[in-house]
Amino acid sequence: MTNLVWRIGDITVTKIVEFESAMAGGGAKSALPESYPETIQAIPWLAPHFATEEGHLRLSVHALLVETPSMRLVVDTCVGNDKVRTVPNWNMLSTGFLADMEAAGWPADSVDGVICTHLHVDHVGWNTMWRDGRWVPTFPNARYYMGRVEYDHWRNETENGPTRDYSRFAQVMMNTEATFLDSVKPIMDAGLAELVESDAQIAPEVRLTPTPGHSPGHVSVVLESRGERAVITGDMMHHPCQIAHPHWASQFDTDPDESTRTRHAFMEEFADTPTLIIGTHFAGPTAGRLVREDGAFRLKV
Repeated sequence: MTNLVWRIGDITVTKIVEFESAMAGGGAKSALPESYPETIQAIPWLAPHFATEEGHLRLSVHALLVETPSMRLVVDTCVGNDKVRTVPNWNMLSTGFLADMEAAGWPADSVDGVICTHLHVDHVGWNTMWRDGRWVPTFPNARYYMGRVEYDHWRNETENGPTRDYSRFAQVMMNTEATFLDSVKPIMDAGLAELVESDAQIAPEVRLTPTPGHSPGHVSVVLESRGERAVITGDMMHHPCQIAHPHWASQFDTDPDESTRTRHAFMEEFADTPTLIIGTHFAGPTAGRLVREDGAFRLKV
């Protein structure tokens, strides 16, 4: 698979795919309960890049490699290999993710920093890898930037039990305790974690912006260079159908009302601007610009 690459001024962003899939949505056990095939087909611009002709959602799990003049940063690290997960397609993966990074010119020891938009299972997996009978940091020379609010929330969930009655589906997908223990705690134990505020400046061209709701400390990543701008969404949106319908909240959202407010505010801020929107789970072209059209929003690719 050819890696997608974008330029934002002096910044280069490269997409490294762990895996892509198409699945039917809709219903109480769906990630996006309103995303029935017929409702997806009613958004014609989603096909063929973001949905099949049958109305099934196309989704991608990928990392974004951000190279600035001074730093090499990985934004979100997917599911990871060798990890026991309750989702069958995510359990004990054995992918060539690190080899794909190296082929793109990014060996693991060249990474200066890892940004975690949040600490869910499919965003922190390659934080660590299994070596000599234990989980060790995958990127030994990197600082791992985690939101302080986010870290405190999931540490509390792990140590004291869930604070929210998640649906069975969402709880299974999160694998909260296992994820924290194999993909977050080893980073803390190695002394490589930087707990940061939700508006932290990571590099001169890279800053975080708070986009809460999906999780308490969720952030998106703003890239700015030479008058150009891009935003990496994280899971503030899982799929472009939420651009057409910002009120469609995910089953995974800790606070669906807050996530909906966040999406509406995001659309109003960035629609009809030259900002490149890079979706963390958007398949196909992955990025585009938000435009207003016929009283709604769409992603123009």
